[in-house]
Amino acid sequence: MTDVLVIKILRESLMTVLIVSAPILGAGMIVGLIVSIIQTTTSIQEQTLTFVPKIIAIFAAIMLFAAWIIKTLVNYTNHIFSLIEKIGAG
Repeated sequence: MTDVLVIKILRESLMTVLIVSAPILGAGMIVGLIVSIIQTTTSIQEQTLTFVPKIIAIFAAIMLFAAWIIKTLVNYTNHIFSLIEKIGAG
């Protein structure tokens, strides 16, 4: 196993993590921004007010993107297993 292959695998794994987590993080960020704007305009500074809508948005994003996330992770896992086979055989 060469250094180039290790760096390639590491780069692919980090990109997969970023791509899979982007919809969930994006939903939480958008809802947090909206709630923050509402809090600023109404002068309500309650900490729990931001927590509940973010959790609901994150759960909704997980349910909406679950099939795509699982498909992406299974494809990446199969790719890693095929690389293990090639390294073991060669």
